[in-house]
Amino acid sequence: MSYTALARKWRPRRFDELTGQEHVLQALSNALETNRVHHAFLFTGTRGVGKTTIARILAKCLNCETGMSSAPCGTCATCREIDEGRFVDLIEVDAASRTKVDDTRELLDNVQYAPTRGRYKVYLIDEVHMLSTHSFNALLKTLEEPPPHVKFLLATTDPQKLPVTVLSRCLQFNLKRLSVSMIADRMKVILKAENIDFEPAAVRLIAEAADGSMRDGLSLLDQLLAFGGGKVAEGEARAMLATVDRRQVFQLARLLGTSDPAELMRFAQSLDEWAPDYGDVLDALATLLVRVALKQTLPTYEGDELHPSEQLAELAAALNPEDVQLCYQTAILGRRDLAWAPDPRTGFEMTLLRMVAFRLSSGSTAAPGGTAASSGPVDGKSPRRASSAAVSPSIQAQGAVDMPPRVAPGATLDLSRWQETIAGLELGGAARQLAANCAYAGREGGLIRLTLDPAQSLLKTTSLIDKLSQALSRALGETVRVEIELAQAPVDTPARAEQRAADAELDEARRSLESDATIRGFKEKFGASLKTDSVKPH
Repeated sequence: MSYTALARKWRPRRFDELTGQEHVLQALSNALETNRVHHAFLFTGTRGVGKTTIARILAKCLNCETGMSSAPCGTCATCREIDEGRFVDLIEVDAASRTKVDDTRELLDNVQYAPTRGRYKVYLIDEVHMLSTHSFNALLKTLEEPPPHVKFLLATTDPQKLPVTVLSRCLQFNLKRLSVSMIADRMKVILKAENIDFEPAAVRLIAEAADGSMRDGLSLLDQLLAFGGGKVAEGEARAMLATVDRRQVFQLARLLGTSDPAELMRFAQSLDEWAPDYGDVLDALATLLVRVALKQTLPTYEGDELHPSEQLAELAAALNPEDVQLCYQTAILGRRDLAWAPDPRTGFEMTLLRMVAFRLSSGSTAAPGGTAASSGPVDGKSPRRASSAAVSPSIQAQGAVDMPPRVAPGATLDLSRWQETIAGLELGGAARQLAANCAYAGREGGLIRLTLDPAQSLLKTTSLIDKLSQALSRALGETVRVEIELAQAPVDTPARAEQRAADAELDEARRSLESDATIRGFKEKFGASLKTDSVKPH
């Protein structure tokens, strides 16, 4: 007996057997139950999500011998013939192979005739976007005003190529890509019905590789059964899909938590013997980091078939939550940049080095429980200063390391020395600009009064004032509230003080150049002039 592919054998024959697409099924079921069925439907979506399957089930609903309903019997002669593809009043057309206008006219010549056996004559045109412009023109009039006994069911993966005149004559339903869990659950049902043992991790891998398509997933499942000799095991699935072993990805993440660059790079280089797709490795690492972040944020998170809860708990305790976020961002950016690297392995290794470099620049590692613990002083320097020596000068120049010292919670602050105060606050962006453009005006208990430079009035927003209040509360060790008044005249603020210092430095640089002997020599001999606007302090 010939073998029937799983995608054909388990093709749904009723609406209640379909996976997903509830928004389409509800609309079609209500239309059938209330006898308000439109004459033309357009089903769009990526390959393998159920467009032609829904169209065939709808044809059965319209022509079932027990009556028109959303639940055809499936046993009458009409239902059986539609399932077997030999019902005379269901005309299926592959538009990709019948693009000529003569083919369309030949097809439409029979529209006027009543159905031979069924209640309706149903035209199912697949990949309708492949029709030529003349074919669409020939179809338009019939599509707009068909005989009462005709229904048009159109399917396409590329609705943008359809003329708007066709779109306006159809009820359009956009079928969604199926989620990984939907595809995996359907595969498990099929495997149990086929009495095939399986490993959940293998099914999950196939579902992820299906990329939202149920048909592609079942085709891959067939391929895995052939590859594995009838077994659905994780090892065979990874070998067939050429994906990296999850244990190797877990080891990469674990080494990121140890802050041992030498061991990390040795392990990364050992992956080369497996000839992996380094883009897939970074994808798998990013996916794992997302699960770790979920475990850190939601301790009750149980993971999935590929990411057991106990492994996630180990990584969640070993990695700082901020480092998880940073490594994830670095992984997806490195994945994007692989195409520009000298070769994939070099791009992969540089991505790991970036993760290590930026984590070292933070001056902290994760303590048990996932909380950050500062590393000890090195050579009498603070942890931040010590770590800055380990990173490149370019990173220091960009300000990624040499940050202002933070004020310890509960420390005694002299708010009257406002410039020194805000230098140590945990503030950034617009909130720091707001603080720098304010002058200290006094304190009354838990209320701190500030005056804002009128030239910076746009910075006075509720959210920025709240951030400044929170930063001061953390620094003072008590809850305080900030009240900001707009000054009537310019006030002496830290921002203005910094600008004056910069201007003085620039003036000094210009005077130094003007008095330089070489510059004076050029002026005297060649009549040269110094463009002072281009002078910048060193």
